[in-house]
Amino acid sequence: MKIERRSTFRAALMMALMLIITAASLLVRADTGTCGGASITLPFTDVPASNIFFCSIAEAYFSALTNGTSPTTYSPSANVPREQMAAFVTRTMDQSLKRGSRRASLKQFWTPTSANSLALTTVGTFPELVESDGADLWVANNSGTVSRARASDGKLLETWTGATQAFGVLSAMGLIFVTGDTSPGTIYRIDPTQPPGAVTTLGLFVGNSPFGISFDGFGIWTANGGGSVSITHIRPGELSVDTVSEGFSAPIGILYDGANMWVTDNGTSPGKLFKLDSNGFIIQTVTVGTNPDFPVFDGTNIWVPNTLSNTVTVVRASTGAVLATLTGNGLNAPFTAAFDGERILVTNTFGDSVSLWNAANLTPLGSVSTGASSNPLGACSDGLNFWITLDNTGKLARF
Repeated sequence: MKIERRSTFRAALMMALMLIITAASLLVRADTGTCGGASITLPFTDVPASNIFFCSIAEAYFSALTNGTSPTTYSPSANVPREQMAAFVTRTMDQSLKRGSRRASLKQFWTPTSANSLALTTVGTFPELVESDGADLWVANNSGTVSRARASDGKLLETWTGATQAFGVLSAMGLIFVTGDTSPGTIYRIDPTQPPGAVTTLGLFVGNSPFGISFDGFGIWTANGGGSVSITHIRPGELSVDTVSEGFSAPIGILYDGANMWVTDNGTSPGKLFKLDSNGFIIQTVTVGTNPDFPVFDGTNIWVPNTLSNTVTVVRASTGAVLATLTGNGLNAPFTAAFDGERILVTNTFGDSVSLWNAANLTPLGSVSTGASSNPLGACSDGLNFWITLDNTGKLARF
């Protein structure tokens, strides 16, 4: 018995010594080199300082783009499978978005977890859509006013009057344009450099019930729920409007992707997303969910909230291909989508909540309540915070 115990003890001792020696050996063999005049040590034992890519590998490791093939190996000469390359690309996108955002520079990495976490600004009655001009938020109140709130703290700065049934908002050419849900349709103009007062009504009417509004550098486009799209040309000494109704049923949302206008039409079943030429005619039709409303473009893809099917359709702008139809994640009558440079936010009008996704990989980030009976409608981002109009309470929420 004593001999057996001694043998067992010796074996355990030898094994412990071998582990210590191995660990020490790995520490000695840990790769150390100089990058930018600083000494850098990697945990990998197969990337010597003499490797021409030593500093590049170090940067990839320390920025969390790669973890190596094991805790101590990088395998620099091995082939890279497609799944590993996909992981590298995804991590690169995620890290560049997170670390290059205003949220990162201002140390605001948190996400509100409940309605109690939202800062609220009182605006007008029945606030509809909201837009950022880079410094301030502009809210179209359907009761006939337009509110201006400071983005840094949400303080209400000014209120303009005379905007009958104000709905959509556009910041362009140093001015603010607001649609009036009237028949015929109206566009109002505000000069932010002037004291608040009554809005200016543009002299020509657009199609009935303009909701969404956008700009392509030449003209102001409106999606008119009455069944048309209008292009308002504002030139020195000249104001003209072209209205196209061919192929449209009930256009709602409109956006510009840098090349073409896209319009959602919720008067068809299923709903449609139309790509338009420079004259407003349909050149491509994409089938989306039921009752598509106000989409957003993230620089690559178009996110379309479909109110009656409780889905979000993600469409590649360059081809019109449907990449995914998102469900769940709190979607309940999704109405407006917004993009903050990293995340997509969608307002849920019946769910009294907002839903979040990672724009790079379409993964859900959860949903957050905006308060009982708040009826969130419009949304935008100033690059730091999301801003949400709460239609039932007359509030603008900072998220």
